[in-house]
Amino acid sequence: MKRTLLSAILFLSVTVCFGQSKLISYDDLGYLLRNNINKADTFFAAKGYSLIDKNVNKKTRRYGLKIEGGTYANFNLRNDGRRMYIEIETNEPEQYNLIYNSISQYINNQTSTPEVQTFAVKDLGSIYIMVNDTTPYNPLRRTYTMQVVSDKSITAYN
Repeated sequence: MKRTLLSAILFLSVTVCFGQSKLISYDDLGYLLRNNINKADTFFAAKGYSLIDKNVNKKTRRYGLKIEGGTYANFNLRNDGRRMYIEIETNEPEQYNLIYNSISQYINNQTSTPEVQTFAVKDLGSIYIMVNDTTPYNPLRRTYTMQVVSDKSITAYN
């Protein structure tokens, strides 16, 4: 009986851990901001994302992930000189919660207006979060747009 219970607990914990492995957290954002845009290809491929658009001249990439239940997570990366800019568009509440909870212990400053939440995050930069209703309207779904702007001291390596 104890082995069955232990096996069930182990199975559920592995399922939960791997269930969130495709979602991006504070550590993943730090990795993306500190490495060049070419390493993002490998990183997102390992997470299960697909490359939607790639523009070599503008140094931009767009990755997408379709999640069960009709939700999605799209990441737009732009390399501007040595700094990386990340924009996340998702209607998956778990992605929003994962980012919000993972940055909560690193917040230096937080401001909020009716349209935008702004966080100054230690060793990362600024995160701007906008929450909108989905189209067509669904009271259970919201569209989250998050923009991550790295600090001036954080540069992407070649």
